[in-house]
Amino acid sequence: MYLPQHFAITNPEVLFDLMQRFSFATLVSVHENRPFATHIPFAVYPERNLLASHMARANPQWTTFAQNEEVLVIFQGDHSFISPAWYEKHPSVPTWNYMTVHAYGKLHIVEEPAVVKTHLHDLVGQYEQQWKMDELPQEYLYGMMKGIVAFQIEITRLEGKFKLSQNRSRADQERVVAALEQSPHPGDRAVARQMKKSLEQA
Repeated sequence: MYLPQHFAITNPEVLFDLMQRFSFATLVSVHENRPFATHIPFAVYPERNLLASHMARANPQWTTFAQNEEVLVIFQGDHSFISPAWYEKHPSVPTWNYMTVHAYGKLHIVEEPAVVKTHLHDLVGQYEQQWKMDELPQEYLYGMMKGIVAFQIEITRLEGKFKLSQNRSRADQERVVAALEQSPHPGDRAVARQMKKSLEQA
């Protein structure tokens, strides 16, 4: 992606934190000579530099995974519209602040039932507080598993972009933070918190 240096984030801990908090991501590969994307949740394993997920067997994307030397997973974090009315100096134009991580890697299809079950268990555990996968009848569970294709992605490189008005003056950044903190939208306030953190570290 286009990545100006002042927006680049290289700290793996920061990148993996965003990936884990926004783990419903977009898997992009080349399928029959065209880009193909699927939106799916991922289990993120920072200590193993690994991603894991699955898709419906009826989804044709998986049939050409082997032809891709590298796939891309896009994790989109908080984002917000930025009004030029908030700036100290004019003229200015509107823009968008956002946080995203692009994870590139080599994809491997997982066929061992025990490994597939472990990945499913980990994925469910990220979101589910009441229902327990282990309580499913095993015959039913393994029957459902036949309808999916599970895979792992060995991460080869990460690109992080936190566009948070770093190209504006500190006064402008503080004015943007103040405006976003008053927003009724949680995503706007989350961007404000990240901007404040960045300003404190500057």
